[in-house]
Amino acid sequence: MTEPGATRVAVYLDFDNIVISRYDQVNGRNSFQRDKTKGLDANRLERATVDVGAIIDFASSFGTLVLTRAYADWSADVNAGYRGQLVGRAVDLVQLFPAAAYGKNGADIRLAVDTVEDMFRLPDLTHVVIVAGDSDYIALAQRCKRLGRYVVGIGVAGSSSRALAAACDEFVTYDALPGVPAFSPAEPEAGDLPKTRTRRTKAAEAPEPDEPDPQTAATGLLRRALQIGLEKDDVDWLHNSAVKAQMKRMDPSFSEKSLGFRSFSDFLRSRTDVVELDESSTTRMVRLRGDAG
Repeated sequence: MTEPGATRVAVYLDFDNIVISRYDQVNGRNSFQRDKTKGLDANRLERATVDVGAIIDFASSFGTLVLTRAYADWSADVNAGYRGQLVGRAVDLVQLFPAAAYGKNGADIRLAVDTVEDMFRLPDLTHVVIVAGDSDYIALAQRCKRLGRYVVGIGVAGSSSRALAAACDEFVTYDALPGVPAFSPAEPEAGDLPKTRTRRTKAAEAPEPDEPDPQTAATGLLRRALQIGLEKDDVDWLHNSAVKAQMKRMDPSFSEKSLGFRSFSDFLRSRTDVVELDESSTTRMVRLRGDAG
């Protein structure tokens, strides 16, 4: 019997999406499709290995894992090497048909159908973790939220839809997960587009412009969160935790760790030109500098 107030989590991995996105991130934009035509190099594959354990361990931080499913063509060599690791973590492997000419593998449709079915079949599910960065999952994230579930997204930096991140309650980049090592991105190869990137899952999708500098964007987010909180509560100082919660509501993908800071307090200390800190007690407070409003 489920304990009252217990959190129960379902995890759904679009495995092709994560593996290919990580490969392109480490080895260069659009490199997977180019390398696939001539045969994937073992060394380049190893450099881009996805740590499945890091994903599952992070998902378990939200509560008891009720089910975990990974969707892919498991006959493909690039995926087959992960089967032992996945089965060892009690992940159900859902076989998809091999990718068609346009690169679509049907994972988004099958995953979405299964997720909605599971929410009605298992009404005690409290959290849904979607491991993918594709914009195709925006509608699914919105539906899960309407059905009362807390939605967590996990995607690879640079290959994740900003709109999907906004549709989730919380969005984390794979690179920011505990235990995932840092990497040195490959130099762009000839033929890479310098100012746009194209998603692999949409044959005719228009390219998105490069995202703004994450540090600058985070500073702007912090300023807006403080302005909103100070005006709403009509106070001079806000609790650090309240500021971070507001920032996460405004941008679920915000993470101080992905920006290189060990804690939110460290993040605030790096922006003393924008904020003033009061750390004289255990209750840490922050406010917007008068000339930064």
